[in-house]
Amino acid sequence: MAAFEYQALDGAQRLKRGVVQADTPRQARAMLRDEGLIPLDIEAVAAANRVGRHWGAGRERTLILRQLATLLKAGMTLEEVLTVLTDQADRAPTRRAMGAIRARVLEGTSLSRAMAEHPGLFPRLYSASVAAGERTGQLEAVLAQLADYAHSRETMGRGLSLALVYPALLALIALAVVSALIGFVVPRVVNVFDQAGHALPWVTRSLLGLADALGRYGWLGVVLLAGLVALVVVTLKKPEMRLRFDRWRFNWPVIGPLFKAQQTALLTRTLAILTGSSVPLVEALSVSGAVLGNTAASKDIEQVARKVSEGVSLSKTLEPIDWISGIAKRLTHAGEKSGELSPMLEQSAEIEERALASAQSVALSVIQPLMILLVGVVVLYIVLAIMLPILNMSQLLGGS
Repeated sequence: MAAFEYQALDGAQRLKRGVVQADTPRQARAMLRDEGLIPLDIEAVAAANRVGRHWGAGRERTLILRQLATLLKAGMTLEEVLTVLTDQADRAPTRRAMGAIRARVLEGTSLSRAMAEHPGLFPRLYSASVAAGERTGQLEAVLAQLADYAHSRETMGRGLSLALVYPALLALIALAVVSALIGFVVPRVVNVFDQAGHALPWVTRSLLGLADALGRYGWLGVVLLAGLVALVVVTLKKPEMRLRFDRWRFNWPVIGPLFKAQQTALLTRTLAILTGSSVPLVEALSVSGAVLGNTAASKDIEQVARKVSEGVSLSKTLEPIDWISGIAKRLTHAGEKSGELSPMLEQSAEIEERALASAQSVALSVIQPLMILLVGVVVLYIVLAIMLPILNMSQLLGGS
């Protein structure tokens, strides 16, 4: 039985969308007519594009996992839960993906394997953890842990972006104001002084020179900037250059420690989820390395997984990696000695996430005043360039 996404009209001529399970498109149309609907369009979910990474995918993933855990714990069957989630999906790609997952489960495929067929919505971390939950009979608990993990990762990734909205908005407004002053106010003042035959102050002359240079050669600067951006993008597509760049990011002043804390928190949180779900450590390391967004960090964890598969302890293999914090290494060592690796990794993740949030707050508390100061200096420069000629004219008129 396959899944078909449909568009149909009900008795009140209102458009309805959804997913129906049927063997053929003809049977799907017949089922819709039996429900009093007039089918307009039927599309097999398998033929549709699978859901990819898009804005809001993290929130959708969190909601789906939370509802899966809650409804399964309430006693609903997996088929019933997947039907509810398919019908409630807001986005068409997500609705198609959930319909396809439900169809695969009805065919006898495990939930984890069906989720693995949609990596855009459920990356490997989630399907591997669900597979472990299915093996151990703890699916509801694993889904609840994954929902918490998805929420924390979404919050972590969104925190700095949202915090930078104010400085970015301030910079855009300042740019608009400066452009308006240079484009409309300054030329009018200059025309008045040209007609009066008075010499302009050096501040005004410098601003006029800057405006003239931007007017003549601004396009060249835009072209050069676009070419530089294109060159950087092409260069970073080369694996060896991307690896060097990601390794270099860890050494940036101010921002470098944030990258280290973010990667350490993501690694320990992912490992805690996977090992707590009874995923073998080597597989958990492999999945965790793929989850990390930094290619240099992923490469390091791949080497760690290889050494652990050879019998070396996890804490020993993590020791030479400089971007992993000392606290995470010590807690990992303590977890191995006590047999409580997953709780120790989770504790390490919480510490790193708190440190990351604190570092972000400090960075933003520095960035925002600097942005305000920079905008103030630019505006002061322009105001002086406008006001000094007016004051000079007033003095000349007063002296005469």
